[in-house]
Amino acid sequence: MTEPDFTVGIEEEYLLVDRDTRDLPEAAPQAVHEKCAQALGERVTEEFLSAQIEVGTSVCQTIDDARAQLANMRGTISDIAQQQGLGLVAAATHPFADWKRQSSTAKDRYDVLSQEMQAVARRLLTCGMHVHVGIGDDDLRITIMNQLRYFLPHILALSTSSPFWQGRNTGLHSYRLTVFDSMPRSGMPPEFSGWSHYRHEVDMLKRTKVLSDETKIWWDIRPHPKFPTIEIRICDVCTSLDDALAIASLCACVTRMLFRLHRRNIGWRRYSQFLLSENRWRAQRYGIADSLIDFGKGELVAFPDLIEEVIDLTQKDAAALGCEADIRHLRTILETGTSAQRQLDVYRHAIDSGCDENQALRDVVDELIRETSACASQPAKQTA
Repeated sequence: MTEPDFTVGIEEEYLLVDRDTRDLPEAAPQAVHEKCAQALGERVTEEFLSAQIEVGTSVCQTIDDARAQLANMRGTISDIAQQQGLGLVAAATHPFADWKRQSSTAKDRYDVLSQEMQAVARRLLTCGMHVHVGIGDDDLRITIMNQLRYFLPHILALSTSSPFWQGRNTGLHSYRLTVFDSMPRSGMPPEFSGWSHYRHEVDMLKRTKVLSDETKIWWDIRPHPKFPTIEIRICDVCTSLDDALAIASLCACVTRMLFRLHRRNIGWRRYSQFLLSENRWRAQRYGIADSLIDFGKGELVAFPDLIEEVIDLTQKDAAALGCEADIRHLRTILETGTSAQRQLDVYRHAIDSGCDENQALRDVVDELIRETSACASQPAKQTA
């Protein structure tokens, strides 16, 4: 069986923040989007809300290539935003912005989406990271996707960056999913027996005009409708570029590990959507700060122990894909915390220091701007 290339592509969504108020502008200056498009071309696009902006790498042969592109794009957009009195924030939700005050981008696709989904779409003031892993064979994509569902809660927990929503500490580490799960065709996808089964289900919705195209399937993971990739969509956008590249590396390495098993006629044991969804909720609620269920053992296992197992399982794959240093950075996330944990630390420190809640949330925004901007032009990690 020919081994896929396991190329990687990464999409990230960011927020543009007014540096004076730390709030989102109700309508971001069009000049920001125009200048970003001039500097970055088709790698940058407008998102559903005008205060959002999206970037995407090209098809990358290595994680180092993806790092260079993302660092350049974050740095370029941050510089352009600063010229317009704005800051760039890589977080899945804004700590206190009100979605009802945001204006949507004037595009036919977004107008249709707003009309179809009404308030469900209009409150999508959330930002995610999507990781594409290249697999050319249609049936193989479905086979690997079915098994990858087991690891989605682990991936989500590492990426969590949305503990606040509309000025409240939600108690969740990824509130973004609470918002996004109100969309149809979202959440954990069902299991499919093969490509023909997947096509049959999707084509049924297209024939009935319920679904215009597959880009409106918003599952946590999906076969991309245009590219020969598995697209892992469950992640919050990461404030730290190092965290983002480590998680993208994990996605690629687990995909390759599952392929190696498949080539030997071995498959990762599959579990019901009911059980997988329980781990998804635990990752959404606690991030990396608690435990997930190890279904093989039938018990809760501390998250660091689970990640050590995954690192061990994917050693060969990290070496083959040249991302060993990025995989090792997963341990750094466990030590220093996710963006959600760091945001909560800033918030609690401000409250303990006598700040009121509004100032504490503004401090969180300041730290998000600082950390997002600090990621620009980072050198590649050394493998040795």
